[in-house]
Amino acid sequence: MREFSSDFRSEFFDLLKWRRDVRHFKTDPIPQDSLTECFEAFRLAPSVGLSEPWRIVHLSTDDVRAKAYANFKAQNDKALSGYSGDQAKKYADLKLAGMKEAPEQFAIFCDDSTTKGSGLGASTMNEARRYSVVSAIMSFWLIARAHSLGLGWVSILDPAQLCRDLDVPDDWTLVAYLCVGYPEEESLQPELEAKGWEDRSDVLQIIDR
Repeated sequence: MREFSSDFRSEFFDLLKWRRDVRHFKTDPIPQDSLTECFEAFRLAPSVGLSEPWRIVHLSTDDVRAKAYANFKAQNDKALSGYSGDQAKKYADLKLAGMKEAPEQFAIFCDDSTTKGSGLGASTMNEARRYSVVSAIMSFWLIARAHSLGLGWVSILDPAQLCRDLDVPDDWTLVAYLCVGYPEEESLQPELEAKGWEDRSDVLQIIDR
């Protein structure tokens, strides 16, 4: 059995602690070899039935990025209108996307109709394929952090509009919009906690049955 040293485990926990959802990026380009190694995380990731349902779209042109940002801006303005008072002010002060600065941006989809894996493990829980995509994204996130890269997961988007703008197949479901780049600054504290939006729980509740 492969064993890992206590030093490795300590370093791994540091990696987990320093993994942040980044919104403030430097515009410096990412070396291609670093990016290639990070995407190996998808190839190595587990998936239900070995279906490998992730589909990755690289937003490489100013035109598609502008459409994605317009999508975010419209949905962000709509979300702001749903808050009032002090909470509205806090929301307006949050930086919820790094889409104008991040040098690399990717839309990650789940191919819900893939025949790979022959439906194993997904016949009763079709969403298991999407969970597999999320698992692969987390692996990507951690190896990116190990390369000193930051990742921001943008969820304030209209998925249907983004699918149309990127012209992807109808049976692909948007799971994540990822901004990737070197962070302007680093912190162990989540930005939403630092800005007073929410506090991180100190206790993990595990329910016995």
